[in-house]
This record gives sequence, structure tokens and C-alpha cells, in this order.
Amino acid sequence: MKYRVISGAALVLGFAFWAAGQQGAQTPTTPQALRADESTTIRVEVNRVNMLFTVTDKKGRFVTDLTKPDFEVVEAKRPQIIQEFTAESDLPLRLAVLIDTSNSIRDRFRFEQEAAIEFLRSVIHQNQDKAMLVSFDTQPQLIVDLTDDMTKLEKGVRDLRPGGGTSLFDAMYFSCRDKLQQDQPKHKFRRAMVILSDGEDNQSSQTRDQALEMSQKADVVIYAISTNISRVESDGDKVLKYFTAETGGRPFFPFKVEDLAQSFENIANELRHQYNISYRPEPLSTDGLFHKIDVRVKGRGDLVVHARKGYYAPKM
Repeated sequence: MKYRVISGAALVLGFAFWAAGQQGAQTPTTPQALRADESTTIRVEVNRVNMLFTVTDKKGRFVTDLTKPDFEVVEAKRPQIIQEFTAESDLPLRLAVLIDTSNSIRDRFRFEQEAAIEFLRSVIHQNQDKAMLVSFDTQPQLIVDLTDDMTKLEKGVRDLRPGGGTSLFDAMYFSCRDKLQQDQPKHKFRRAMVILSDGEDNQSSQTRDQALEMSQKADVVIYAISTNISRVESDGDKVLKYFTAETGGRPFFPFKVEDLAQSFENIANELRHQYNISYRPEPLSTDGLFHKIDVRVKGRGDLVVHARKGYYAPKM
């Protein structure tokens, strides 16, 4: 599968831009049908970086009572001035649920469908949050575009059928570039992706690192639930760990299919216990490169910050 790169498409992470909108499909649609018109242009203005993250103690319990003075942000060994700080439990959610429909998950597919539906019911609030559903086997397919209509989402999940290869990286790339990256900065959202897969990719035209780069540019936190029920870590499990670690999310490895619902519940809880920090990078950079960030809780070595590793600066 090939993608047309939009000229001038840039950064995210709270960097302001305006883009021509595009209409979502009402029926299952492949990403080729959703390419932006070549005349589309995107105007970029360097402004600030937004960091959405969670904090836990050593036992994994959420810490929700921290305030702005408790945090420090370091970029290129230089402390940054935090301009905005909020607890974002009520921030509107834009969620992409990516479900592996390849042959490798056929034997436990029905249970996975029901667990995914319960998860969506628990996190999507009407008139506030929106979710989209993408399946992927030999190629990704948009099953349900961003919506708060649970009837559509439930039907979309139940209508999925397994079969074919695995194009995880293409599904991630499409979901971030064509959907989750849109509407910035007019609206402030939590952008998240939940991947239900064994992590093994054998069909994508995009690489692992291209999929990650697009996720970072779209300001998306990735959560992954492995469908590998073996207690031996697979190469696919390592891929899922990589995506989640780089974007500030977390992987889950339910060893029994019955544990899948608990993994979804853990993700739903994490989405409700987030902080957001906004700062203007000093010095500003327009080199188009990846810039590493370190978010810390001052003087609290007993706390763990789960945040993305950095952002891509726009190239001017």
C-alpha cells in the first residue's frame, strides 16, 4: 500500500496548524480512499509543546494530587519554563482502536470483540469523546470513522471477521496521519491509540519507525494489548513494548483470554488520570528533527512519569 505525503505537513504536539478538512467514510473504507487532495496545504506556526502523561508510584498506583511546582521539564539539558499545567481527566478523548483481524488471532477473536465493546462503552462519553475503529489484516480498513455513537461502534466491532496477513504499521500510520492528527490546534484533545494485536507485521509498506514517527507527530499515546498468550516474549511483543514506551503509554500481556477485559479496564483507568504540561521550547528549533524531553517529579525518586520521549520540530 502506498501513501501520498502531504507537502508541508508537520508537527503537532501542540504546534499550531490549520488544515483543510476531509469527510469520513460512512462504510468500511481503505486508506487509499482517504488520501488528501494534492492541493491541500497546511500552515505551520511554532508555538508550544504539549505533554500528556501519567504518574504512578513504584507499585503502579496512580498519583493524582501533584501540582505545577512538583514538575520539571528538561530539553537538551536545559530546564524549560512550564507555561500551563492541568489535570486532564475531563479532556475530550480522540481514540483509535486498532484490531488485528489476521488469521493468527482467529481462535480467540469473539472474546476480544466483546472485551473491546465493553472498553468503548466505559471510556466514550456522548457529546464529548469520539472513537474510530480500524481493522487490519493484509491492509488496514477504516470500519467506523470518529464518532460518539456507540451503536455504530458496537456494530463495527461485531461485524469484524478474521483472515489474511498483518499490516499493523500501515494501520498506525493511516490512523495518525489521516485522522488523529486533524483538528489541531482548534481543539484540545487527549489523543490515544489502543492496539489489539500480536505485534507481528508481514504486510505493511510503512516501517516500524515510520509508524512511530507519525504517531509522535500526531501527539498520540499508544497502549497495546498483546494477543500472544504464550508466556515466552515474542518479537511482536517487543514491537508493542517499543511503541508504548516511546509514546508514554503501556503494554499489557494477558496470558489468558479471560484477562483481556482487565487489560482494557486498566487502559480506561489510565486515560482518566492524566496530567498535561505545556511549554514553549527554549531555544526554538525548526530543524525538523526529533527533540528529546524528560519530564520529572522534583525530589521524588519513588514516582514514575509515563510520558513520551520527545517531539518532532517543524522544518521551516
